[in-house]
Amino acid sequence: MSELSEQAALKYGSHLADRIFRPDSAGYDAAIRIWAKPVSDGRPHVVIRCQTASDVQAAIRIAREHDLPLSVRCGGHDWAGRALCNGIVIDLGGMRQVSILPGNQRVEIGGGALAADVAAITDPQHRAVAAGSVGCVGMAGLTLGGGYGPFIGRCGLALDNLLAAEVVLADGRIVTTDAENHPELFWALRGGGGNFGVVTRMQHRLHECPGLWSGMLIYPIGEAATVLAAATALTAAGPDALSVQFVLAADPTGAPMVVVVPAWCGDPADGQRWLAPFLKLGTLIAGSIARQSNGMFLAAFDAQIVNGRRTYMETCSLPAFDRTAIEAFVRAMAIAPSPGCMLVTHEFKGAASRVASDATPFALRRDHVLVEIVAAFDDRGNPDDERAHSQWARRTRESFATALAGGYPNLLARSETARAAASYADNSARLLGAKTRYDPDNLFSSAIPLPSRT
Repeated sequence: MSELSEQAALKYGSHLADRIFRPDSAGYDAAIRIWAKPVSDGRPHVVIRCQTASDVQAAIRIAREHDLPLSVRCGGHDWAGRALCNGIVIDLGGMRQVSILPGNQRVEIGGGALAADVAAITDPQHRAVAAGSVGCVGMAGLTLGGGYGPFIGRCGLALDNLLAAEVVLADGRIVTTDAENHPELFWALRGGGGNFGVVTRMQHRLHECPGLWSGMLIYPIGEAATVLAAATALTAAGPDALSVQFVLAADPTGAPMVVVVPAWCGDPADGQRWLAPFLKLGTLIAGSIARQSNGMFLAAFDAQIVNGRRTYMETCSLPAFDRTAIEAFVRAMAIAPSPGCMLVTHEFKGAASRVASDATPFALRRDHVLVEIVAAFDDRGNPDDERAHSQWARRTRESFATALAGGYPNLLARSETARAAASYADNSARLLGAKTRYDPDNLFSSAIPLPSRT
């Protein structure tokens, strides 16, 4: 493999030489560090840290000429380890530039930029993009698969706000795609993930945002059922500018707790009226509601994000967070095998629900609640730990009797092609057609799962 990297550096430019990492080179371990420890112990042959679209072209040529698997690492915040493969890893960590374009209506985002990188530039201008709830997530991966977050009711999914993208295709071409240029590629990117090329730059719609009004409100686990029921009633009556997350997780001592995270992105004059009742859901242990920047909001869950742990995730969508769902939530937390297990909800409403189901591959355009089931643990090579956590996550998903078909594509395992088909629904055939057109050899096989061609 050292010969491979030397050949690549000579053939495609000596400037790549100090940005190619092999298992025996300094910087390699940092280059393959991602949020969730991969289930497979395989290690990439080469990681190429790209700074331009031309660098990505070179990496694709190397993978093709040496017949090696290829994957793309952006934020590396993916439980299934899709960022790494036993071949060539395109690391977009050298492409984290963010700039607001003239007119303050668009922001250009590098393919390796994190949500926190974007907020650092947009916050001082009192602007924001529709992003997620965690700052360390890569904007490209979040956007191409969906992108739930606090702006969803007012602005839609992250993918609904993608206006243009620079993409390096499987055949090495660099194209710019938008509604008028390569429109079928643009359609497929907004929900089909990284299955069609490597996005090296994006343009997102900017929204006015003088600040978010939010806070992490902690209630006792013994009051979970009543707190969640009361919060759900408030949420259902709220306007598009209000979004609420529910979290059942362990506190620093390992004891379970209920966390309610309301967020208001509308007129500040109305925010207090809608948010104040969330402070009175039960016995408030800690937390308050205050004006904060989007960057501060994105950092709220930093303490819960521990890198390098073995992680299993499941996902499902509920038509409503009703009494049955609340009971399943509470019951699952009571039998969690370790403090690394947690349950998180994300709302889907308002602007996101008003998009036609065939406007993008993301077909589930009705109001719903996304449930994220996380089972993380310190890996000591104990098969019993693996089994206990994976079974808990799966059985928790199966306990939601009213769950809609499919699941959030960004969180599905590679093998879940049947659930992917249910998620994309009537858009499946068109999506597979785009895959055949833009990546007929399935070079980008490590992306989020698509429906089976059969």
